Amino acid sequence: MTLVVGVDSSTQSCKVVVTDAATGAVVRQGRASHPDGTEVDPAAWWDALQGAISDAGGLEDVDAWAVGGQQHGMVVLDAEGRVIRPALLWNDTRSAGAAADLIAEFGADALARRTGLVPVASFTITKLRWLRDNEPANAAKVAAVALPHDWLTWRLRGFGPVGESPRGPVLEELVTDRSDASGTGYWNPANDRYDRDLLVAALGQDAILPRVLGPLEWVEDEAGRRVGPGAGDNAGAGLGLGAGLGDVVVSIGTSGTVFAVSEERTIDPTGTVAGFADADGHFLPLVATLNAARVLDAIARLLGVDHAELSRLALAAEPGAGGLSLVPYFEGERTPNLPDATASLTGLTLASTTRENLARAAVEGMLSGLGAGLEALRGLGVPLERALLVGGGAQSEAVRVIAPLVLGIPVEVPEPGEYVALGAAGQAARVAAA
Repeated sequence: MTLVVGVDSSTQSCKVVVTDAATGAVVRQGRASHPDGTEVDPAAWWDALQGAISDAGGLEDVDAWAVGGQQHGMVVLDAEGRVIRPALLWNDTRSAGAAADLIAEFGADALARRTGLVPVASFTITKLRWLRDNEPANAAKVAAVALPHDWLTWRLRGFGPVGESPRGPVLEELVTDRSDASGTGYWNPANDRYDRDLLVAALGQDAILPRVLGPLEWVEDEAGRRVGPGAGDNAGAGLGLGAGLGDVVVSIGTSGTVFAVSEERTIDPTGTVAGFADADGHFLPLVATLNAARVLDAIARLLGVDHAELSRLALAAEPGAGGLSLVPYFEGERTPNLPDATASLTGLTLASTTRENLARAAVEGMLSGLGAGLEALRGLGVPLERALLVGGGAQSEAVRVIAPLVLGIPVEVPEPGEYVALGAAGQAARVAAA
């Protein structure tokens, strides 16, 4: 049996799966937690990765591995391979002003054409501009810029700071993939090249960037094992789910994501749809929403019920909830871009104001918010034929039943699984066989 390893280094934790390369079956797995916060010392990720690998039985008997990880996080290295300052994660919003500055300088249309993205605080380019403007001494030390999965791959291959790694600080050995590069804000998905003018405009100087590997390219670790290019978390999940052309993945977690596999790159100057690449040679246009499973949490608390009872109540109501309509912008909203919006409930009458209708309105309202993401993708010509419903919210029976009615396309609900890690393992299996 040929064994391969897939890693998911997410915001909250590191998951490692060891799978049979031929069947994809999980043979063993491990896990370790990450610290909370939007600013994290990458050493914590390295410690967690080593712990999760140990928990999964080690790498000694595996032939190949790959790392999937949270997108956008800024890891800056000096010439000796040392991390200069804690990494700013995707959910660190201090660079919102830097995003506005970049848009003012270059224009949203031009940036969307050059990179597929209109900058927001999530993206790496804005974090580099923040570093330049707020910590110029640190910015001046930057010799290389990496993302979380790039840096972990480099370290696990045996590279790292002077005196702390067997292969030393060879910054030119940093590698990444199209999906993660496409989330930086300084990579062009049209020609698969970095836009160094944008990098310099952000950081104030040029720097070494990870080499972008193709879907079946590989490098080696110190032991000679093949190492896949890895992927950003959404692209890794797409691989793990087996999402193909025509599929749209609707992830219902604390926040929501809607992303599809497309043959054509998307350009959206409004910034609603991020024009990412996927990990398989195609593109991955993505919409993010702020209000997803927390909508159900809020209404369940209001009704004093658990999620199973909320689901039963929702299914006891008729479609349309007797005219009740919940606009679920409890935390403002990103899609549409209404950061100061609040939720609203309309259509209340003496007849319609029932527990059942309120539960139904919560499910329909949450799904309608995600449905707006589907409409944004359709508006850019992305073909949508099947929705794959994942995340904690997808475990609700009411969500599973009501989703096809609201989203307007067939819906499938895969079994819960570590799809980012499984996608990375599948990639490792492919490079092992290449």
